[in-house]
Amino acid sequence: MTNNSKIKVSIIIPHLKGEKNLFECIQSIKSKVKFEIIIVDNNSAGESINNTKAKFSQVQIIKSNYNRGYAGGCNLGAKHAQGEYLFFLNDDTIMQKNTLEKLIKIMDDNENISSVQPKILNYYNKNKFDYAGACGGFIDYLGYPFARGRIFDTIEIDSHQYDDVTKIFWASGTAFMTRRTIFKKLGMFDEVLFAHMEEIDYHWKCSLNDFDILVEPRASIYHKGGQTLPYGSFKKIYLNHRNSLILFLSNNNMLSVSSFMKRFFFEIVAFIFYAIKFNFKGSFAVILSLMYILSNVRYIMKRRKNILNKIERVENQSILKSSIIYQYYIKGKKIYQEID
Repeated sequence: MTNNSKIKVSIIIPHLKGEKNLFECIQSIKSKVKFEIIIVDNNSAGESINNTKAKFSQVQIIKSNYNRGYAGGCNLGAKHAQGEYLFFLNDDTIMQKNTLEKLIKIMDDNENISSVQPKILNYYNKNKFDYAGACGGFIDYLGYPFARGRIFDTIEIDSHQYDDVTKIFWASGTAFMTRRTIFKKLGMFDEVLFAHMEEIDYHWKCSLNDFDILVEPRASIYHKGGQTLPYGSFKKIYLNHRNSLILFLSNNNMLSVSSFMKRFFFEIVAFIFYAIKFNFKGSFAVILSLMYILSNVRYIMKRRKNILNKIERVENQSILKSSIIYQYYIKGKKIYQEID
């Protein structure tokens, strides 16, 4: 840290478990600008927080008496943050040199930019993009997300094919910087989402309010992934399906009967897909997510009213107008550069 009087960026790291991961993450954070590190203790077990206090005296610890998830943990950290910018960071990441400086420059250069993410590479296979965000996220008109460098389970090798600074639809919650003023103005993360897709929700709102979201690939981090909720776990599948449906129904200013029926059809396909692979927990998670939607129509309608009634009903050009499922599974287009 420097001795500048004003904090430029607040780095907010929600933590539940994994002392080694947390230590590696903190040790990798270096910058010439003044920053603060806020660790949100999401009611973690063990001694990782006490050991963090002992090892890193400059770190601020915010204690929660229950697990608020990613959304609630980040919100709690944001309420204590002093920086002009907030940098939300997973605790299983390793930041590369000058990452903060490069992201800050993007933000400083244009006040209409709400958020920017670095290139996110896999910690274990450093020549490949990471599943969670890769090199910037997009979404199709049915609410299915994908990224430059990762579509569904196809993850590309990073051969510098996406090294341009460009507008994206959503920045990954694994690591992204946003303006504190905009984050609070738009209501922060929706804590009902708990974990998964809350960053897509936030950036969808940013886009509807005519803010830009960018990726800066010259800044990069490595991400381990699946350390809090393992890939393929029941809870992860449930939250992904449930939250995706919530966003599709409440954020989508192009929602129609036709798109609703297509999305419902794909949910049934997902149920069958899990079943024929004998992944019955996956099938059950899909059914539970649909049951949640049916039993929380009032919440979704209220959410939709709060989001869309405050913006001009303009068509968002960064939403893919065709189905990414159709492109991927039927047309066989597995990488971002092939998408129509």
